[in-house]
Amino acid sequence: MSVHVEEHLWITLSDGCRLGARLWLPQTALREPVPAVLEYIPYRKRDGTRARDEPMHGYFAQHGYAAVRVDMRGSGESDGRLADEYLQQEQDDALEVIAWIASQPWCSGAVGMQGKSWGGFNALQVAARRPPALKAIITTFSTDNRYTDDIHYMGGCLLNDNLWWGSIMLAYQSRPPDPRILGPGWRQKWLERIEDLPFFPALWLAHQRYDAYWKHGSVCEDYAAIDCPVLAIGGWSDAYTNAVPRLLQELTVPRLGIIGPWGHVYPHDGAPGPAVGYLQEAVRWWDYWLKGVDTGIMDEPMLRAYLEDPVAPQGTRTFIPGRWVGEPTWPSPNIRPRRLHLRADRSLGELSDAPGAVLAVRSPQSHGKAAGEWMATGCPGEQPTDQRLDDGGALVFDTAVLEEEICVLGSPLLSLQLAADAPVAQLSVRLSDVAPDDSVTRISYQVLNLTHRDGHEYPTALEPGRYYDVIVALNACGHRFPRGHRLRLAIASAYWPIVWPAPYAATLSIRSAGSSLELPVRRADQEPEVSFAQPAHGPHAPLTLIDPGIVRRLSIQNPVTGEATYITEGIGGLFGEGIVRFDEVDVQIAHSLKRELTIKDDDPLSARYDLTQTYEMGREGWRTVIDSRTRMRSDGDRFYVSGTLTARLNGELLAERSWDVAIARDLM
Repeated sequence: MSVHVEEHLWITLSDGCRLGARLWLPQTALREPVPAVLEYIPYRKRDGTRARDEPMHGYFAQHGYAAVRVDMRGSGESDGRLADEYLQQEQDDALEVIAWIASQPWCSGAVGMQGKSWGGFNALQVAARRPPALKAIITTFSTDNRYTDDIHYMGGCLLNDNLWWGSIMLAYQSRPPDPRILGPGWRQKWLERIEDLPFFPALWLAHQRYDAYWKHGSVCEDYAAIDCPVLAIGGWSDAYTNAVPRLLQELTVPRLGIIGPWGHVYPHDGAPGPAVGYLQEAVRWWDYWLKGVDTGIMDEPMLRAYLEDPVAPQGTRTFIPGRWVGEPTWPSPNIRPRRLHLRADRSLGELSDAPGAVLAVRSPQSHGKAAGEWMATGCPGEQPTDQRLDDGGALVFDTAVLEEEICVLGSPLLSLQLAADAPVAQLSVRLSDVAPDDSVTRISYQVLNLTHRDGHEYPTALEPGRYYDVIVALNACGHRFPRGHRLRLAIASAYWPIVWPAPYAATLSIRSAGSSLELPVRRADQEPEVSFAQPAHGPHAPLTLIDPGIVRRLSIQNPVTGEATYITEGIGGLFGEGIVRFDEVDVQIAHSLKRELTIKDDDPLSARYDLTQTYEMGREGWRTVIDSRTRMRSDGDRFYVSGTLTARLNGELLAERSWDVAIARDLM
């Protein structure tokens, strides 16, 4: 089907704010109106996500849909200010955008909404607002709970990615509008955008518990508000997978889930592979719900998940072997709990050995060197490496060598009787696969701020020496432990550089007799056929690779100072994409970012985080450079976050900002 692409159009909202959009339209749509698919994000449709948008939305248009990619208020060429993530204003604007799309002469009146990450979040949030024209959504790598499963906090611990993402947002939201779109007023709008820039990392750090700030936009507060069909997609290497089984369990609307091996990349480009034909699957979904065509999509199992086979614990993984399995409903009757007890001899067994023993652990503060990244994106070196590097600083429990395979699908549950010698302490747990050669691959993990042991809304300090019953739900996983392998559970009191340390170097004491691990074991006697088409794409955006860029990752232990330093650096491209020029709009992009996280093994208050980045964008005669530096440290009472940002045009300093914020620790 022939497609017309509208490079830029304005959608004018009721308050006069104009949002910039791109439109892919079947050539026949003006005489035969078609349904529309909306993607609504703040990442610049002209050049920020162009390489991703073109083959995806072009494919939808080739298959009979109007595809609309809208930049949110305050981003790209759109008017207004972007003050934060997921604001009420963002949702209100989306309702108007959907109504505008539905009223266009080329639209049949039926609209679907899809998105990954931010776009997956607001697809759920907007669905809960029930706009009449919205008939179905696809939410990919998102969450129903903004506190427990987003880039800011995990298990009530502060994720170090909070500063990373907040710093990236400083650069992203400082990017200027394109003069070729906006004309002479572009420079003034750019200056206003920088002047109004929030200090994102401190904004999120100010809310350290599950308060009204996080409840807003968390659809778990009222699943029943969503009344349109939902297709939810996740990946085992991504950080947003836990929401998929929750949505399947809690929603009452028609719903399906897909979980593959992927990181934070759309499944048709999925890494680690195998990638699948996501676009074909999306069209099956849209055809069914927007066109009324029975494509068989709703005959698929409620959850289709990739059951991973063991892999070597290498930081770079391009492909993970395994097989697709299907569950007709979720929770699945094919999955039964299997309990393994923590025993005094540090084994995991079917039977308890009461009265057991008290086992203690006080991990070095750099425990977590082999963790990899919180969120994989397909970059070299980002996956967790051999866990033996961390097991020496943890309390480790192993099963006997397996005589038959065990397949797990879901969230393992760890129950502990635990005490700490400090009022604030952290717990980190890892479930790993130990191969016959003794290499150890992490399968799942979780962290918990123990002051949040009874919930994230009202944390309470620990009474040192008192034992508590603590339950930890590890991240959802799908894995086959073969015969001849062992399962390993590792318990520690820190997980750097994934999370910021607690203010005390605490010792944890665990009663083995009252502690156990419950595995979600899947029976393999019934295997519905599950398969996907090979990946497909529409026409790719014409671009020129100017420089392939460099990705570096280093973990350094300094025996002189006692410091451990973790360094990541992307030069030219943030995720290894290099320096590129989008030929159709003649815009060249280079984004470089370096992180340095340093800590001493015996001192949690020694933690330091430095992040520097440069974002260059432009063409001949219009060269813009944004430089930023953010820093973080803490003492026993406060977090200290500072930052600077400068913007240059053709080498001339145009604007600069600085921030210096102290935020009280809230049992964190």
